[in-house]
Parts: sequence; C-alpha cells; structure tokens
Amino acid sequence: MTATPATVTETSVLAELTDVLGSVLDADELEFIEITMDTRFVEDLDLESIDLVTLTGELRRRYGDAVDFPAWFASLELSEIVGLSVGQVVRYVVGQLR
Repeated sequence: MTATPATVTETSVLAELTDVLGSVLDADELEFIEITMDTRFVEDLDLESIDLVTLTGELRRRYGDAVDFPAWFASLELSEIVGLSVGQVVRYVVGQLR
C-alpha cells in the first residue's frame, strides 16, 4: 500500500506499525501489550536487532522508497536505537511521506 500525504496521519501510521509488529512478533506476545507512541522497541517489546531488520523490511514494503529506514537508522547512535520508541518511528514516517 502506498500512502498519500492526505491519508498520512500519526494515527494511521501507528495503526500500520502495530499491524506490522503483529507480523514480526509472536501474536501471543502482543496480545497483552498495548502499542502506544511511548512503547519502546527494545525495552518494552524485547525486539532484537534481527527483529528491527525484519520490521524495517516490512515497513519498506508498505511505504516504498520514500521512507529510507536504513539511512535513518545509520544516522542514529546505538543508544538512540536501543531507546527507540514507536512514536519516533511514526513521526519519521509521517515526516517522510508528507
């Protein structure tokens, strides 16, 4: 699905990201976790580096080349990646697609 600027909102991207997380993580793990803008990938969801790679691949399929996750991740320090929240990814996607 390719989003258009008119349909790109933080709410819609959060819903898409939550859906993608369901395909990356075990659905049983997500059953008891509410994904919010403050949810952290490593601390709250226990994502490992391979999960982040899978996540970015899934998001690229949904949003195309307009959202360059590899370049964005490369610009982050390790501590920033470890503390990365869902909200940071949502705001990045929205900013890239608008």
